[in-house]
Amino acid sequence: MLLLSLFQFSPRRIAEYLSKAVLLLSVSMLLVNLNAQAQFKQKTFCNPVNIDYGYTPIPNFSEWGRHRATADPVIVTYKGDYYLFSTNQWGYWWSSDMLNWKFVSKKFLRPWNGGVYDELCAPAVGIIGDTMIVFGSTYTSNFTIWMSTNPKANEWKPLVDSFEMGGWDPAFFTDDDGKLYMYNGSSNRYPLYGIELNRATMAPKGYRKEMYFLEQDRYGWQRFGENNDNTFLDPFIEGATMNKHNGKYYLQYGAPGTEFSGYADGVVVGDNPLGPFTPQSDPLSYKPGGFSRGAGHGATFKDLNNNYWHVSTSIICVKNTFERRIGIWPAGFDQDDVMWCNTAFGDYPHYLPGPPTPQGGISEDGKNLKGFSANVASSQNSPSGHREARPVWMLLNYKKPVVVSSTLASYYANNAVDENIRTYWSAATSNKGEFIQTDLGNVSTVNAVQINYADQDVDSSFLGKSLGVYHQYKLYYSLDGKKWNILKDKSNNKTDVPHEYVELESPVTARFIKLENIHMPTGKFAISGLRVFGNGNGAKPSAVENFIVLRTEKDKRSAYIKWRPVNNAFAYNIYYGTDPEKLYTCIMVHDNNEYWLKTMDKRKAYYFCIEAINENGVSEKSTVIKSE
Repeated sequence: MLLLSLFQFSPRRIAEYLSKAVLLLSVSMLLVNLNAQAQFKQKTFCNPVNIDYGYTPIPNFSEWGRHRATADPVIVTYKGDYYLFSTNQWGYWWSSDMLNWKFVSKKFLRPWNGGVYDELCAPAVGIIGDTMIVFGSTYTSNFTIWMSTNPKANEWKPLVDSFEMGGWDPAFFTDDDGKLYMYNGSSNRYPLYGIELNRATMAPKGYRKEMYFLEQDRYGWQRFGENNDNTFLDPFIEGATMNKHNGKYYLQYGAPGTEFSGYADGVVVGDNPLGPFTPQSDPLSYKPGGFSRGAGHGATFKDLNNNYWHVSTSIICVKNTFERRIGIWPAGFDQDDVMWCNTAFGDYPHYLPGPPTPQGGISEDGKNLKGFSANVASSQNSPSGHREARPVWMLLNYKKPVVVSSTLASYYANNAVDENIRTYWSAATSNKGEFIQTDLGNVSTVNAVQINYADQDVDSSFLGKSLGVYHQYKLYYSLDGKKWNILKDKSNNKTDVPHEYVELESPVTARFIKLENIHMPTGKFAISGLRVFGNGNGAKPSAVENFIVLRTEKDKRSAYIKWRPVNNAFAYNIYYGTDPEKLYTCIMVHDNNEYWLKTMDKRKAYYFCIEAINENGVSEKSTVIKSE
């Protein structure tokens, strides 16, 4: 009927009608696409946290040491948002969802001393009633404590012009009765300290008390060195933070050194905020293996659904000792009030907290309202559920073939797929069109891609936060390496994404993934990890056999662990603990079938199991074995 009607008009009139119809169809399709994009909300994140880390070269280091860095993070929830403070960033971040972090530029100046800048190194952040307070590390007694009831708008004023106590690596804790405490300490000679403060004046009440000092002769993980072998220094204790649960106080601390893969947070437990305390045998947050290593000097916080998380420091430590990043992991307390933090697959995608709900439950679309998949129970009192809240997406391109546009010196292409953030590939230039292409080995289902940029030849003008810092790129996928489709186009991006994480709205089927450079903020086009996540659509690895743990007779802190290699596995997770039902500590091992463990409490029996990993999934865990 439409065609018959058109014949009643002139060709010119027909052309006008068809032109309007095409325009209306185009607008309609655009609205559909925009609506679909608006409806898609990313559900996962991936460590290291993707924030605009400042460029913070250490004074007196050569220019090659210019790099991004931060550490010593603390996250607090305040008026329905998350606030993240960390070392030497000339400001802080806030987020409504723990994914999209907005930076607030703030140099905390001393109003009483001519506007001298107080650099927030390892800051303390506390909540007193409806007020947020912030204080930076100092060995002197002349730093300002700042307060705000509107930090999102960068509205601050001094609470105390000149705090009469110093304190390196400080932390504030407000108890249920309203009493305020401060903890501090960073030394390999002195312990952590704690003291009650007058909540109105911030004046100390009494004298600082000793809280805890390391016991490396008993707890192996506290020994200094990359391999916990105390080669030249005693271990450092630092980074105190406090949480309360079921009437008990959990004082956490970092050890044994910020530059090591075994950098971890331990925890001691007491019935009083100033002790005495009893240590849990194993570290709380510990991540010595995988792509991004280390989990020390951090803080434990609740999300908007009352689930616990632990944020802490991850290491790179290549440009210099203090080149570091931030990671966030699920945490909580089990039915026996043992505090745990789950770093297993800690640098793989994890579910974000969902929107705040009064009672949780399952929504009409079958999703858990707390932000986790419907088949996972979320409970802050259970080591399962929230503890294991990650999608079953595996790493697809570990040590798979790589093709690049160019290579600078010995920064080889395979460094981008070796699961080591400390090594990287660099192109010869930062020019548009430089690329890296990874072969997944076979046609796979791709759900997400993480792009980790490395600092190579950073411009000497970059210091702290710089304006106009952004990355631009195009991400492609292909079945045959010849015909390419756009996976993500960020050629117009104007944001800084040093650890970009792209979760796909819908998975794609691909064998090849290619990253093409459009713009770098500074330095060469360099990648420490192009990591592709999904499912390889093949067989999961077989269960590990002949798993043995040989504990050292002369030093019960150490053990030699060995197992028969699994032919189709590229990595293994070793789980252990002092209770067969509480194997909360995990070590990921790549390309090996043995491991020297030097982290145990020499007075306790231990329990172990192991699982194998490949691009298709995880094997069944082995039978738990005991080692005395």
